[in-house]
Amino acid sequence: MTEDLKTELTKVPALTLGFWIIKILATTFGETAGDTVSMSWLGETTANAATSFWQGGYLIGTAIFASVLAVLVILQIRASRFNPWLYWATIIASTTAGTTLADFATRSLGIGYPGGSILLLSLVMLSLFVWHRALGTISVSSVHEPRAELYYWLTITFSQTLGTALGDWIADGPLGYLGSALIFSSLLALLALAYWRTSISHVALFWAAFILTRPLGAVVGDFLDKPIAKGGLELSRVSASAVLIIAIVVLISTIRQRAASTGTSQAA
Repeated sequence: MTEDLKTELTKVPALTLGFWIIKILATTFGETAGDTVSMSWLGETTANAATSFWQGGYLIGTAIFASVLAVLVILQIRASRFNPWLYWATIIASTTAGTTLADFATRSLGIGYPGGSILLLSLVMLSLFVWHRALGTISVSSVHEPRAELYYWLTITFSQTLGTALGDWIADGPLGYLGSALIFSSLLALLALAYWRTSISHVALFWAAFILTRPLGAVVGDFLDKPIAKGGLELSRVSASAVLIIAIVVLISTIRQRAASTGTSQAA
């Protein structure tokens, strides 16, 4: 099999600056869009939302986004090659589902941010462990057959959910939204430096960076739409979501993305 054919069969994009820019925008959109549906729309129109968790906007929103995510994952697995529009639609579905699921767990079920973050981190680590035990690698450059794809999207969904809980937990502390965004941005910069300047596993660094982009998106999204009294800009969730999705569509349309090679050692 030629290298060109291997690349064609890979279902995920190569790691580029454009990939990370779109990923951060997608996670921010997931926060604002998830809150739009679960809080602005469902939360305000469900009569018993405050007293009955199973009728609350978080649970209903999770069911909606999880259904969309399931359909997109099936389409992604059935696809014969990397399709940037399908890939990013699935990423966005996972991040919106992660937003509402994290809010449901930490708020409706009363687990709280610390408990939710610890539980979800455990699920991410368990998913990676089982994936490695089953296939011998957790490098996403191996995502070109159904089993690997299922592990990939399961891990991503857990990481998106973890990021929401972690971002909300840190932002609710003394750092606030901007301070939290600075912390997560700095950690991502350190990971990038480690990627280029150290011999630390690129696979491990990729997953660490992938996970950290989600709380960064969460705090930025909250900064955009939360009340000024709480340190936000109090922008309309719908308006913020519209601007973000337009930016994402423009970037996907203009940035040339290629499929990662199955033979590469990077975690792409």
